[in-house]
Amino acid sequence: MKKLIFIFLFFSTASAYSQSFYRYRFEEPWSISASIGPTQYFGELYSFWKYSEGVQPDWNANISFHYTFGTHLRARGDFSYIKMSGQDPPSDPRANRTPRNLDFRAQNWEVTGIVEYYLYPVKTPNINRPLWNAYLFAGVGMSTNNPETQLDGNWVDLRPLQLENNPYERYILVIPTGLGFKYKLNVYMDLTLEGNYRWTFTDYMDDISAYNVSEFYLDLVDDYVTGNNPDRLRLAIRNPNFMDDNGLPDVDKILRNNGRIRRGSGLTHRYDGYMTVNLGLEIHLSRDIFDNWIFRNRINEKRFRFW
Repeated sequence: MKKLIFIFLFFSTASAYSQSFYRYRFEEPWSISASIGPTQYFGELYSFWKYSEGVQPDWNANISFHYTFGTHLRARGDFSYIKMSGQDPPSDPRANRTPRNLDFRAQNWEVTGIVEYYLYPVKTPNINRPLWNAYLFAGVGMSTNNPETQLDGNWVDLRPLQLENNPYERYILVIPTGLGFKYKLNVYMDLTLEGNYRWTFTDYMDDISAYNVSEFYLDLVDDYVTGNNPDRLRLAIRNPNFMDDNGLPDVDKILRNNGRIRRGSGLTHRYDGYMTVNLGLEIHLSRDIFDNWIFRNRINEKRFRFW
């Protein structure tokens, strides 16, 4: 009888151990991740590449869904909230931008589809994932585009005002590219670090494109004098040299200048862009993750805990 009991316990234990290891044999293609980090805008109000202007970061947050479809390839969908801004006062004096006194902020929502290529294979069981892995990625997506600035203490949407008489879309195409690094924390979780630069096809993420206001200043003045839309002139020309003692546009000075009042950088071949550097966590959706990690079986925890 004792032998029968011993044999029964032996095979039960062996079966439990084999089942515990067996669950790691499966490839788990799906995962989710969340990350947060700084955002840096590049455009008419920030010229990191040409001048020494330091870093002027805002922040962003991201949620992603990942799917493994090749030995080194994964696809992912990103949903992001991205805050960015730019302003003239801290600019490099050599840029001669400070007299413009322009600024903006934007709070955009972004959706992108991305393909990642990894240095080491990713189509493996969770337990066989490498301790660390690096990857490159590229994709395509859409972002909202609604720059704002302050006027009389209130935030004003700039896109509907068409300050340069050149309308632009509320939604823009973005091309995310970059590289990332993952470190395996345990069977189910990775620590992620990623740099992502978005190329765009618009020069109006900051509401500024034209070098000066010469082509449209008469329309701005007309809207101001007639009272049709006086905010357009007040927001387009904020240079203190063209203000009266009350801080309002000096129409006579603007007209005598013939619109040679600087607004943008004068570049016609470079669009605006922005970069994010995010730190986050990725969770691989194993079929037993809730039973064996989040809601562990406390009775068998010491016996079957291998992570």
